[in-house]
Amino acid sequence: MSRLRVLVVDDEPLARQGVIARLARHADVDVVGECAAAAAAIEAVQRLAPDLMFLDVRLPGLDGFELLGELPGARRPHVVFVTAYERFALRAFDAQAVDYLLKPIDDERFDRALERVRAARRTLQLAAAATQAQTAAFPQRFSARVGRRVVGVHVADIDWIEAIGDYCGLHAIGRVHLVREPLQVLERQLDPAQFQRIHRSAIVRVARIAELRAATNRDAVARLADGTTLKVSRTYSDALRRALAS
Repeated sequence: MSRLRVLVVDDEPLARQGVIARLARHADVDVVGECAAAAAAIEAVQRLAPDLMFLDVRLPGLDGFELLGELPGARRPHVVFVTAYERFALRAFDAQAVDYLLKPIDDERFDRALERVRAARRTLQLAAAATQAQTAAFPQRFSARVGRRVVGVHVADIDWIEAIGDYCGLHAIGRVHLVREPLQVLERQLDPAQFQRIHRSAIVRVARIAELRAATNRDAVARLADGTTLKVSRTYSDALRRALAS
């Protein structure tokens, strides 16, 4: 496993020094920064991309929970709260903190918190590796005919796919590319975590859906990020809602 990059956030210099001194006993840890206020911590997370943040609850300006609310999910590190107040523990775990340490810090308890972070990282890395392996099993591009030429259409560029007779129309980057495959055959070549059938004649990339509106007879209408509207048959609407919620 790669080294653990840590940011320490506490408005008390002695408290920061105590955390940093304890981290120094662990060979796989690099302290990449320390901050005394939430605004500086937000900037440091964006700039340094730490894996872990030791975070006090009480800070100048925003508190620790408000700080976390300002961080995009993809950029948010693991968090271990370090505070003198017991009453924030439930809120900390609701905020998906890995652990909650009370001041004064017990060395053994500190080491257990760090091991929990390592375990959480291993779980995420294994899940990411499994997802990557699954994605690699699906084609990354399709060959489409444009006049007398054959061009490659990257799957990552596809917004949605429609059945056009014996062909499929791949809607990608503002153009429609024809592939000589029935829709049901092409569907089996797509990652179901990314693409969902929404109609007997259409498949959509879930991430491109900006809005799903109810229509008559339990049908629905999906609006894509580029403004395209697509009918969602009631046969597929429940599965699509589950995919959007996941």
